[in-house]
Amino acid sequence: MRIGLLSDTHDNLENTLEAVRLFSREQVSTLLHCGDVCGPAIVEALDGFSVYIAMGNMDRVHSLGFAVEALQGSGRLDRCHQLVLGGVPIAMVHGHQEGLLNSLVYSSDYAYLFCGHTHTRMDRTVGSTRVVNPGALGGRRKEHRSVCIVDLENDRVDYYPIETEARIDNEG
Repeated sequence: MRIGLLSDTHDNLENTLEAVRLFSREQVSTLLHCGDVCGPAIVEALDGFSVYIAMGNMDRVHSLGFAVEALQGSGRLDRCHQLVLGGVPIAMVHGHQEGLLNSLVYSSDYAYLFCGHTHTRMDRTVGSTRVVNPGALGGRRKEHRSVCIVDLENDRVDYYPIETEARIDNEG
């Protein structure tokens, strides 16, 4: 099973739509968003995929929860997701709650822990848990924008840059 991983969209609709096109081309149908969606327009852009979203520290818009429930169903927006996808145990959080993040990393209960918040790509193994951050699609720039596709069956994580004219025009 292959899943799309994205984070920190911060209402950047253009970059999100570019990521959606990538995931569609790659025939990925399940997306995990590691938080800081910010508003319902991003959730609407992800319609057509099976989506789980970890609430981030910037997910304060009240209508976000309504949009997620209307388009994805209940239980798809939470501070912490503990899932089994393709037979693989996965946890997902935004990453701004360090105690929660560390307890998941060091629990050894998950093959993968997906997180965001730092706007920095990361792929490292701690004990038996592979910790992956896809980088950011919006917000303050620390790195080029990116998402990743995780092949759970082959334990492979591939990063994909997201380039849009707006990013090039506005950021350099």
